[in-house]
Amino acid sequence: MTWNELEKALAIFSLSGPITLGEIKVRHRALIKKYHPDAAAGGENDRIREVNAAFRVLVDYCREFRFSLTREEFLNQHPEERLRQQFADNVVWGKASE
Repeated sequence: MTWNELEKALAIFSLSGPITLGEIKVRHRALIKKYHPDAAAGGENDRIREVNAAFRVLVDYCREFRFSLTREEFLNQHPEERLRQQFADNVVWGKASE
């Protein structure tokens, strides 16, 4: 896989920024519905092939992606937890003074 292939797949799916595998699947279903040959509007065979190829690229990328299961990565993914840990013992923001 190349960056150009991944970039093209993202463009076909109109996706950008941080996305989840679930969002990719939802977008794939919507595009399949829109371009399927059996669709009421007639569908587009070439477009459906492009959508399916892009889906395979995106899913393969997600499958091969290496996750960093570190505390720092967790806190980057869940900023509310970072704030909770940072201010939990603060009298003003967290628990009351004992």
